[in-house]
Amino acid sequence: MRVLVAGATGKTGLRLTQELLDRGHTPVALVRESSDTSTLPQGVQLRQGDLTDLNDDVCDGCEAVVFAAGSGGDTSEEMTEKVDRDGAKALVDAAAKSHVARFVMLSTVGADDPNPEGDMAHYLQAKHDADEYLKASGLDYAILRPVALTTDDGTRDMKFGDDVDVGAKAARGDVAAVLARAVDEDTWLGKSQLMQSA
Repeated sequence: MRVLVAGATGKTGLRLTQELLDRGHTPVALVRESSDTSTLPQGVQLRQGDLTDLNDDVCDGCEAVVFAAGSGGDTSEEMTEKVDRDGAKALVDAAAKSHVARFVMLSTVGADDPNPEGDMAHYLQAKHDADEYLKASGLDYAILRPVALTTDDGTRDMKFGDDVDVGAKAARGDVAAVLARAVDEDTWLGKSQLMQSA
């Protein structure tokens, strides 16, 4: 499958593109004009686009979409809304218009029932809104909600759902592996899964 990846040049996205290649897919990296694409694996195709101003044909020719983008922890509330909420929603709309078979969303722990208090309140609400929009879109979807991310590759020994300790860690390599699996394994369909590295 050709799989459009938003956030392909990020810490999780880079690992995801390699996982997709290893599974026989063709990753299509959604990149801004200013993006550094030099670290993307050989075999990744490029498609120009900006999550804050997407064309509605950005998903054309792709069978699946993975949203693994993020505005970053140090950005303004406005940019969080533009990328993590509105950018995700726009990509969902574009995917629906292009009849994409599956949309995989990288979300976060706490997005199911965002705490209105604390430093992460705005971010969690944005992720929650994007997740709910995807659920209501009519697309086949999978939503992954990892606990706190590390830069480790991980061991592929993971826990999901009720087994997850929300205070634990999730290796980015493990997260990327699950996102890639969710692209073509039906066991993830229609689910919002908590995840940690074991």
